Amino acid sequence: MREDNATPFLKIHPDDNVLVALQNLPAGTSILLENGPLILPQAVDAKHKFFINSMDEGDSVMMYGALVGKVQSKVPKGGLMTTENTKHAAGTYSYNGFNYDWKQPDISNFINRTYNGYKRSDGRVGTSNYWLFIPMVFCENRNLDVIKEALQKELGYALSDKYNQFTRQLIKAFEKDEDLFDIELNTSSIEKARIFKNVDGIKFLNHTGGCGGTRQDSATLSSLLAAYADHPNIGGITVLSLGCQHLQVEYFLNDLKKRNPSFDKPMYVFEQQKWASEEQLIFDAIRKTFSGLTEINKIQRETSPIKTLTIGVKCGGSDGFSGISANPAVGYASDLLVALGGKVLLAEFPELCGAEQDLIERCVDQEVAGKFIGLMESYNDFAKRVGSGFHMNPSPGNIKDGLITDAMKSIGAVRKGGTSPVTDVLDYTEPAVKPGLNLVCTPGNDVESTTGKTASGATLILFTTGLGTPTGNPVASTIKIATNSKLANKMSDIIDIDAGDIISGKKTIQQMGEEILEYCIKAASGEVIPKAVLLGQDDFIPWKRGVSL
Repeated sequence: MREDNATPFLKIHPDDNVLVALQNLPAGTSILLENGPLILPQAVDAKHKFFINSMDEGDSVMMYGALVGKVQSKVPKGGLMTTENTKHAAGTYSYNGFNYDWKQPDISNFINRTYNGYKRSDGRVGTSNYWLFIPMVFCENRNLDVIKEALQKELGYALSDKYNQFTRQLIKAFEKDEDLFDIELNTSSIEKARIFKNVDGIKFLNHTGGCGGTRQDSATLSSLLAAYADHPNIGGITVLSLGCQHLQVEYFLNDLKKRNPSFDKPMYVFEQQKWASEEQLIFDAIRKTFSGLTEINKIQRETSPIKTLTIGVKCGGSDGFSGISANPAVGYASDLLVALGGKVLLAEFPELCGAEQDLIERCVDQEVAGKFIGLMESYNDFAKRVGSGFHMNPSPGNIKDGLITDAMKSIGAVRKGGTSPVTDVLDYTEPAVKPGLNLVCTPGNDVESTTGKTASGATLILFTTGLGTPTGNPVASTIKIATNSKLANKMSDIIDIDAGDIISGKKTIQQMGEEILEYCIKAASGEVIPKAVLLGQDDFIPWKRGVSL
């Protein structure tokens, strides 16, 4: 833990040759290092990195004790790391056997702890109880929207109508020829009480697939939709199909049966081309769904052990503090859950580039390591064939806030997964069945990643952000954790937890990690509602692995 008078920079690992500025450092700042003083030749903004020694072209840049880049031109001692003087580089990797000695965290504060979840007939436990609408093809999205407006508003699941009220205020001001910019947002609204007390919501998986693309994309989408129907947070399903699309209902049902032969949730299928009219289809779908809601409303929360939790970990809108505050704090929470017998899902394969060797050394056997290596290499090779590659992952926002190379971003990102052994590696939509840390192959894209890890069974998602992002998921409650207090205060409407206290020195990574797990237990029990859920951030984007025709 830092003290208030501690040095305003951080050396993460003894082998590093860069320092991280924890606050803005003006030009001329004198920093005392073990090998003597360092005078900054230029200003360094908080979150950015500067070199401990003078660097020559071709020198290795080390951070987190790993190779994260190569110097492109001579840089003076104390020089700022930039995209001009440093380019991505990562170490080679291979499997050399499993000799990993994991030091488990102290779990004494969580032994015998429970949460109140929804137990399903197959033994899994949901943290929510949702009814899910699934379209087999994008042609049914409009029907879903009509049903959504009817059901959510009348059953008490609609978001606040404050924006509708504001628009009405503007209309009145316009009619009276008043200044529109004098109108204040009136946030008062009357919320309709929920009819079904044990149903947490009605969710809709609008998407743009199911036809028109490759058969491979339709097959992947079918597997994804089956995974969502089978998800422990889902109590019942309504399926809308057109009838003539690539993704036929029978393919979806086969994938569902393959995934869970004992699937027994109420599910109603409506194929529009078999109905007399669109109006009648919608009437019948609403009527049958209402009947299903009365059934799943009979399910109540029951006490469940923490080991039944499956938590996905994700970062988006990352900054230069992500790898030293929120991500390692989430990593500590991950280690606590694994030590308690739960599952943790770490995805975003493009953001594991540079961290491969560390993860491989943690794989419990050669089969797990081999699958990880195979998925990483095939994914990166495909990206290269279309003129890209993992090295192009950092976004302009990442770079602006101090994440200069993909390896630097990746090694900081992988800290969300903690330090526990890797028990399994899953391809896209594969279910997590083994307790422990599971690696899930998804893109780094925020929504595609959260969509994928939910398909693998995440019932909650811990989402760290340094810049702020309104991402959520319709099925797995998404908990937002800020890497810095400035963001937490600025975007308090979307942030649930502030990990900036690690940067200020008020809390340790371990203390923050325990707070995060405590919040997860409350969210899993329905005692707190994460802001992404309250704001209706129900983002869902399937990963298209093929081209669009």
